[in-house]
Amino acid sequence: MTRGRSFAAYSLGVFIVAMGAHGFPSTANAQPAEAPEVFLIPRLAGIDYVLQGDYVGNVFIGADQKKHAVQVIAEGDGKFLAKLYVGGLPGDGWDGEKPEEFTGEADGEFGMFKCSLGTCTIKNAAMTIENADVIIIGTLIREERISKTQGMNPPKGAQILLDSTDPLLTEESLPNWVSVKEDQEPELDDVAICQGVNSKATFGDCILHIEFMTSFMPKAKGQARGNSGVYLQGRYEVQVLDSFGLEGKNNECGSIYEIAAPTINVCYPPLAWQTYDIKFTAAKFDAEGKKTANARMTVLHNGVKVHDNVDVTRATRAAPNEEGPEPGFLHLQDHGNPVRFRNIWVLETGKAKVGAPEAAPAEESPAEEKPAEDAPVDDAPTDDESPVDEAPVDESAE
Repeated sequence: MTRGRSFAAYSLGVFIVAMGAHGFPSTANAQPAEAPEVFLIPRLAGIDYVLQGDYVGNVFIGADQKKHAVQVIAEGDGKFLAKLYVGGLPGDGWDGEKPEEFTGEADGEFGMFKCSLGTCTIKNAAMTIENADVIIIGTLIREERISKTQGMNPPKGAQILLDSTDPLLTEESLPNWVSVKEDQEPELDDVAICQGVNSKATFGDCILHIEFMTSFMPKAKGQARGNSGVYLQGRYEVQVLDSFGLEGKNNECGSIYEIAAPTINVCYPPLAWQTYDIKFTAAKFDAEGKKTANARMTVLHNGVKVHDNVDVTRATRAAPNEEGPEPGFLHLQDHGNPVRFRNIWVLETGKAKVGAPEAAPAEESPAEEKPAEDAPVDDAPTDDESPVDEAPVDESAE
């Protein structure tokens, strides 16, 4: 694939999705709960989306300046939760101390907040902070982060499961997938594939690159907010969820679901493209079918290592496949929310795949990309490597 950063606007518009078992419970005598609004196009998402996001800049504390960041999380109807980080954003300078939480609301085109630093006003993609003397002590600019591995070329020998460099190539990739719904075909949204599909190819040990975008659901909460999952072998889930600004628990974005929380939450806001780069080692079984070694994963979320060779002790509860010695497909879960995936490729690092289509030839890669100095990534991707290619592997059980 060639590196591409601009993609056509999505055509799906605004969705109202019935949440069913994944959302709000109801009883036979109760009025059904109104399904939260779902947005996939930023310009249709209103003031909640306009004000939500990452804000970064310097603030005067006395005579000294110090970098700060604020994450503004939309909660619907012009209400917001905000978190103040000292040093910068998580994964990009944050000092690790618990962020200050405060709330705010939209006032016309403005966002109005109060925190320990003073009064915070958002307008025109900037947050100004005034102290008690009505003196501006800082201006934080809205920052739209882009993962270091977004649009990364597949290394030689990788199988391209979804080529998102051009809509025609994306169409040609569609036969690599089957829908999880009987008698339905996989659905494309421009150069992305919709949730609820399995790859026809099956894999053992491998390196996976995948990009995803969660929908904007400001009124939804918890697991009902942009939920999906990337299942290696159809067994082991790396969670996909709108976890922007959350703590980073073992059921949130970046987690190995219910097994390991990410070491840091580097989730971007909804409607931003994010990346997973996963080095996967399959579980091992003896001739009698007894498991002799657990599966293992190293995961980079948006170019930041959030799991380092973690022992994956079991299959995920909702996995379509049970644990076993056979290779398994890549499963992109349908949890009831629209989620989009693009630029998907797999490089096998163990035995040959079973029943997979022949890999498309990889184009020449651009010059080496290096991560920012403070990003906890051991090795930058090169022409023939994934960014997790050289991740340290500890053969002993954790």
